[in-house]
Amino acid sequence: MPEGPELHLASLYVNKMCEGLVFSGSVEKSDVNKNPEVPFCCDAYCIKAQSRGKEVILTLTPIKNDDDGKRKVAKRQSQQPMDVVFRFGMSGFFRFTSVDDLPKHAHLRFYTNENPCRVLSFEDTRRFGSWHPNGTWQKDRGPCVMFEYESFRENVLSNLSDKTFDKPICEVLLNQKYFNGIGNYLRAEILFRLQIPPFVKARTVLEGLVLQDEEKKKVKKEITVVESTDKTGKKGVKAETPDLLSLCHTVPLEVVQLGENGYAPAKGKYSVLQAWMQCYCVDGMNSLGDHNGRTIWFNGDPGPMVPKGAKSRKIMWKRQKDDHDYTDSKKAKKTCTDSTAKAKPAKKKDNIKVKKENATSKTQNASKRQKKTTKKVNVAPADENKKPKTRGKRSPKVLPKTGTNTIKSQRVEEVNKTKRNSVTCRKSATKAKPQRKRSGTQGGRSSK
Repeated sequence: MPEGPELHLASLYVNKMCEGLVFSGSVEKSDVNKNPEVPFCCDAYCIKAQSRGKEVILTLTPIKNDDDGKRKVAKRQSQQPMDVVFRFGMSGFFRFTSVDDLPKHAHLRFYTNENPCRVLSFEDTRRFGSWHPNGTWQKDRGPCVMFEYESFRENVLSNLSDKTFDKPICEVLLNQKYFNGIGNYLRAEILFRLQIPPFVKARTVLEGLVLQDEEKKKVKKEITVVESTDKTGKKGVKAETPDLLSLCHTVPLEVVQLGENGYAPAKGKYSVLQAWMQCYCVDGMNSLGDHNGRTIWFNGDPGPMVPKGAKSRKIMWKRQKDDHDYTDSKKAKKTCTDSTAKAKPAKKKDNIKVKKENATSKTQNASKRQKKTTKKVNVAPADENKKPKTRGKRSPKVLPKTGTNTIKSQRVEEVNKTKRNSVTCRKSATKAKPQRKRSGTQGGRSSK
């Protein structure tokens, strides 16, 4: 979820991309989003952004030319600047693309006055973010922890009698009335650095702190960046009197420094932020759900105010890291999966070959059986009991159209009568006339 540092980086991104550009036309809203329309339309206007805690304001300012005073301006043209307040929710951020590359979930769009046209869009996949035209900073939110540190510190310490501070410190850190800009991962990192159990009463942690003197509030900063004396010549951070409130100021600024190279959450480059984290979603750390259902990461004893029945929660941060961190290790993993994916079809081919061989062997065996059965059918039976069966089977197959068929039927009858072998049947078939004489003589002899 975007927190104070991410929203500040978003404002820097908008100012960088929109510097020197002229926008024109009306502000378009997607039909799917339920947020209100932005009633702003102008032939030429510029956009600037600023952040405060977990809010960002886009200021749309019309650009007036010398001719604007002479000619009449249309009624639908906006003449006064408009502030649009954005809250990012779970997945909101700004993108600046061409019209052809407009993202799918771009729910609010500002078009430039150029050819080809480009678009500044507010993208929100989950649609938990919101915007309010002609809006102001939310009154229920306290001073920004990053850029209004003195007033932020005074606001907290002067209201310790509030019932809010009877709750665990991990839950109070998410209260934007006092800690505007602190979110889930920031509270885990702040408590971890001070080794404060998350489920300790907030008042017991903060009541030991004292307001600074009025003279020191004006100029003095508790955290100063000084040049180190190392050979590397890198800048180091020297902390004076670090406490919970001072870390609520410096830890978010560390995240801002990590993102100075560019605000591009659409590319998913979170590997630098993950390497910076010491507690949040880190292996070996403990996690529990607080009374609001939010997961808090910590090390050691959780404290006496743990919710009843609270169980440890493990978030699959590694999957997100693998999805967004395209390193050599991930490429190696991809090659391994590709090799295994290629090996599987080879096994399937072997199985197919085996199946084909089995199928061919079965067909061969079946053909052999058929041949054996046909041979048995062609052989003439030796018993007299099987005579009518052979006649019944073969009689419909014999076609009495040609002479050869009649001769074949005579052959079968003669074989059945004489009970001779197939060779003698063929001889008798070739000498049809002598067979008739012999049958007659045999009949005469039998009559005598």
